[in-house]
Amino acid sequence: NYLLGVGRADCTGPVAEIPLMGYANPDQVGGGLLMRLYSRAFIMADLDDSRRVVFVSADIGMVSQRLRLEVLKKLKNKYGELYRQDNVILSGTHTHSGPGGYFQYTLFWITSKGLIRPSLNAIVNGIVKSIDIAHQNMKRGRLFINKGIVENSQINRSPFSYLENPASERSRYSSNTDKEMVMLKMVDGNGQELGLISWFAVHPVSMNNTNHLVNSDNMGYASYLFEQEKNKGMLPGEGSFVAAFASSNLGDVSPNTKGPFCVNTGDSCDNPQSTCPVGGATMCMAMGPGSDMFDSTRIIGRNIYLKARELYERASQEVTGPLSSAHQWVNMSDVLVELNATHMVKTCKPALGYSFAAGTIDGVGAFNFTQGSVEGDPFWDEIRDQLLGEPSNETKACHKPKPILFSTGEMTRPHPWHPDIVDVQIAAIGSLAIIAVPGEFTTMSGRRLREAVKREFDSHGTPRMDVVIAGLCNVYTHYITTYEEYQVQRYEAASTIYGPHTLSAYIQLYRGLARAIATNTVQDLPRGPEPPVFNIGNLTLVPALTADRVPTNKTFGDVLQEVRQQYRAREVAEVTFVGANPRSSAENATEHNFLTVERYSSTSDSWHVVQNDASWDTRFYWTKGLFGRSNVTIEWHIPPGTEPGVYRIRYFGHYKKKLASNRSLSIPFEGTSSAFEITTP
Repeated sequence: NYLLGVGRADCTGPVAEIPLMGYANPDQVGGGLLMRLYSRAFIMADLDDSRRVVFVSADIGMVSQRLRLEVLKKLKNKYGELYRQDNVILSGTHTHSGPGGYFQYTLFWITSKGLIRPSLNAIVNGIVKSIDIAHQNMKRGRLFINKGIVENSQINRSPFSYLENPASERSRYSSNTDKEMVMLKMVDGNGQELGLISWFAVHPVSMNNTNHLVNSDNMGYASYLFEQEKNKGMLPGEGSFVAAFASSNLGDVSPNTKGPFCVNTGDSCDNPQSTCPVGGATMCMAMGPGSDMFDSTRIIGRNIYLKARELYERASQEVTGPLSSAHQWVNMSDVLVELNATHMVKTCKPALGYSFAAGTIDGVGAFNFTQGSVEGDPFWDEIRDQLLGEPSNETKACHKPKPILFSTGEMTRPHPWHPDIVDVQIAAIGSLAIIAVPGEFTTMSGRRLREAVKREFDSHGTPRMDVVIAGLCNVYTHYITTYEEYQVQRYEAASTIYGPHTLSAYIQLYRGLARAIATNTVQDLPRGPEPPVFNIGNLTLVPALTADRVPTNKTFGDVLQEVRQQYRAREVAEVTFVGANPRSSAENATEHNFLTVERYSSTSDSWHVVQNDASWDTRFYWTKGLFGRSNVTIEWHIPPGTEPGVYRIRYFGHYKKKLASNRSLSIPFEGTSSAFEITTP
């Protein structure tokens, strides 16, 4: 028995003009909204409330160090020593369709076009609010765990790297991805359902790098389906049941199950370099199971949801036992690793290899770099040396066989490009150990880590622990491959920033945490060096918010393109309005809803909201025009089973108006489509 609390809060942030975080594609900026992003918080406490553990899964690309430090600071101001760096785990789902701009290290600061305060604040506030809600709703309850295999939802996107692992090790596993889902179910003392956390290893990249609508991808869609089912009669984002679909060791795992094909010729490009005969690596893209990226997101998300639902309904193994948590800050660029009694190695200052620039079959790079590069290129080396400085011989030697493209650990202007100080953390909830990892472990790296931690618990008198990896926690350090995978330098290996022994170092560190938990000596663990907080200016490449304007003889919210009078299910109702920059709304109100679909009730002679902007079936597009003008187009993809009747679509925005003395004002407005009828098919 435990005290349990769950909470969910919006963390969407600005849905326009902000770079989306994940593919590092500078053209991929927000231009609207498909689904809202949420932070989902779960608090577990002993019955005597002596110890607490908080697990948060947020619909964002990854948790950044800056984000974590700001959340912890707010929690400290609010709750004193109750929620701390050791007992709060913050994990990102790794959607690639959420706003960026919440990073302090220069590499991510550049790819997100600056530190974008409205974006960072939305995530910080959303996470804290979700924890507040969970904190206020603590009640006695029980936890159940279940595990099962998810089919047809992932492929290994670097199978040639995986094959470098020893045959004896590979022969112990039936697949080159981890197909197991681990699900934690929460009910209160009266058996009332509270929520669940599911961990499953797959990249949320069903939406590709041509997408401009903010959304939570396949994992978010699974959450959406589960919450819609349990919060009956509620709009998306409302209701007390919280379903988190959290990330795990997804480093080399893609949801694009048709595999890699040359976009131009249709040939397979499943080769060690992921390159095409015509057009090279930039033409090699993996496709999902659906007819387009929306359809693929729906199919993969539904698969994951259906397995979670089955595991949830059948969960009978209760989780009992004490709570504990262990955390350290570690300088990952300088860890001495004991491989065996005679052999010591060390980690390196961070650096990215050539294949980092190649990207992956889920999102290719810009300059036709290829994966699997173990040689540099004098042309790019010379440009790099001139612009950014040449890597030191020490760093080059340490990272071998990686040819270094960016020696980020030696680049400190205007601030360090990559973190040195990294969080390692484990939380144990009875027989369940959650390993919070700061990045993307590959399939085999994750297996080695789980096994090492399990063995450590076993040998210190805590047998039969269930060990799960929570991905993209606390600080982002790219990828962690095995030593063997590192040798062939595909994208994941080139992005293993602390060198060939990164995984061995983490295994040593996490074993230390597990040992401390098992032997009840957590208080003796050294805290480690505190991470820095950089004073980063407000310089961003995001366009300034100017005054919104309207075409002649029009006003905000006027309809430019009307709906049809009649639709059937499976058709798309579409309306275009005179719009305003959605950033004016986001900076005004966190909970702003841009649209509703409403149904007319003749009995009460009133309109009732049936969908909002968090709904999977609605799409909100913002198109920027010239001189401060813009249009908003709202689509409603009418789902099968929609009740016949009379409907309308409404749009809610804010326009920015300049006042004297350089001040400005955001003024709310709305627009409404004509009524239209949905007829029976």
